[in-house]
Amino acid sequence: MRQAARRLRKRLGRRGHILLIFGTGKICWGIGFIVTPLTTAPGLSLLTDRCSLAAWAWLWITAGLACIGCAFLRIGRDWLGFLAALAPPSVWALAYGYAALTGEYERGATVALWYLTSHVGVIMWAATVPEHSVPPPPRRARKGKAP
Repeated sequence: MRQAARRLRKRLGRRGHILLIFGTGKICWGIGFIVTPLTTAPGLSLLTDRCSLAAWAWLWITAGLACIGCAFLRIGRDWLGFLAALAPPSVWALAYGYAALTGEYERGATVALWYLTSHVGVIMWAATVPEHSVPPPPRRARKGKAP
């Protein structure tokens, strides 16, 4: 069992771990909208005018599944997971920002900034994290000088 866990950990790497965390969180958030539907959603009228929050929950769930699927891909191929992770919080930030601009929801600007910093910003930072620390290249020996 330990060996399997070690292999999984090595296979995931840093970027895979964070994609797995992002994916699990997004799926849980989306399921929450389906299991416990909100009757009112202040600040999200831009979204709820188009379809219900239960339907928008599938955006979170689909993005979460994409994150989890991409967690097992090699570096360079996992970009789709980070892109998928950006979609739901960006849409929510846009909706709250719109609600703040139209005066529909006074707290909309702060909620939009919260989504942009604690979600979008963290995802964009995580997408730039290298898989491992690369040591500097060894110095070449100078010609004509023996140790």
